[in-house]
Amino acid sequence: MATPVSVSFHTLGCKLNFAETSSIRQQFEAKGYHIHQFEEGADICVINTCSVTDFADRKCRKAVRQALKRNSDSKIVVIGCYAQLKPDEIANIEGVDLVLGASEKFNLLNYVDRLDKAPGKGWVRAGDIGSVNSFSDAFSYGDRTRSFLKVQDGCDYNCSFCTIPQARGKSRSDTIAHVLENARLIGNQGVKEIVLTGVNIGDFRDASMKTQNNQDSGKFLDLIQALDRDENVSRFRISSIEPNLCTDAIIDTVAISEKFMPHFHMPLQSGNDKQLRLMRRRYKRSLYQERVAYIRSRLPHACIGVDVIVGFPGETDVDFRETNQFLADLDVNYLHVFTYSERANTLAAQMEGLVPMEIRRERNEQLRSLSSSKQRQFYQQFLGTSRSVLLEKSKEQGRLSGFSDNYLKVTIPEQIGLQVNQIVDLEFQRINKEGHIEARLKSEIPSSASS
Repeated sequence: MATPVSVSFHTLGCKLNFAETSSIRQQFEAKGYHIHQFEEGADICVINTCSVTDFADRKCRKAVRQALKRNSDSKIVVIGCYAQLKPDEIANIEGVDLVLGASEKFNLLNYVDRLDKAPGKGWVRAGDIGSVNSFSDAFSYGDRTRSFLKVQDGCDYNCSFCTIPQARGKSRSDTIAHVLENARLIGNQGVKEIVLTGVNIGDFRDASMKTQNNQDSGKFLDLIQALDRDENVSRFRISSIEPNLCTDAIIDTVAISEKFMPHFHMPLQSGNDKQLRLMRRRYKRSLYQERVAYIRSRLPHACIGVDVIVGFPGETDVDFRETNQFLADLDVNYLHVFTYSERANTLAAQMEGLVPMEIRRERNEQLRSLSSSKQRQFYQQFLGTSRSVLLEKSKEQGRLSGFSDNYLKVTIPEQIGLQVNQIVDLEFQRINKEGHIEARLKSEIPSSASS
């Protein structure tokens, strides 16, 4: 096809997907393509998909319809996890022109000029995920405040509910040297905070070390210690880390660091050991409890988030009550609650004891209510105190928002001297009806905080 005038991107799912979309967008920008917002319509629309739940699959179909509604002549390209797992199913969605799996999504530009010569609608290029063994780096770009930096991909765990190994392949990582290079590049663009992302980042292994068969160096601890010494970036966050990989040494490093934020997100999935065993998780709830206790001993002010799944096969009322009580007693601060959905080609899909959907939804609501209560209690602890906040744009006119170092969502009125991408000390006053902290400037903004 003739070189198109414009391209738009739409991302579904996790921070890792956002990082990868941004890197692909940068490839198009470098070739002179005009980048449009998804809402504007474009000659080519790239949809980067997630497939964690059936709802994510439906979101993909909805995005295709929206893109064609905005530009009926748009070439629709679908990439990402759903594209790897169900390429033929996507190819049969009306309007889809190209489907690229995990091994080809970063080569999208190589296919663009051949779309008009493609062998019919729904051209599929998605190979065997087992053959994917290279790491493609990525980081989000365009938001001067925060960047998501991909350091690891794939997963060697085989949790019985999860399709990610099928969608992204085996665990593989960048090198520490290249992560540092990307971090410096991001920092030089004025970005104040980098969020380290991956599928299982605690399993990071420096790619260069693995080729040297050196198993004692180049681990995630070495990576964050190297980043902690970097002078170009003010803040780092760890996006999510498995509790069995969140070691004392990692927690200690965050505790003494001025750059790594006191914020941990650890997936639990269930507070019931029977369920954890059926899920094929690599720990018992006692280990999770120990990890939370150690974080609290080193960082009493840290924010701790939890992933939990409700309605997994075999989860009885007693099992759920045990999970609910375990989380209620645990000193954590918010929950990401997922309703279990059956995924093809997983062990869980073959298990007995399916939980009716209405019960799954009821359990989801109970834990969401618990999460709201825990988050409010956490926020209340810091009223009348002050912490550093990275200022961002707010959806509310006349205000700025942001996150504190320990992940409190904060809002403040716009005023002279305050601007996006500043790190400032704010005094926390009250919790508003949206559940965010209203704050005021603690003191005059130091010149060093300015972007």
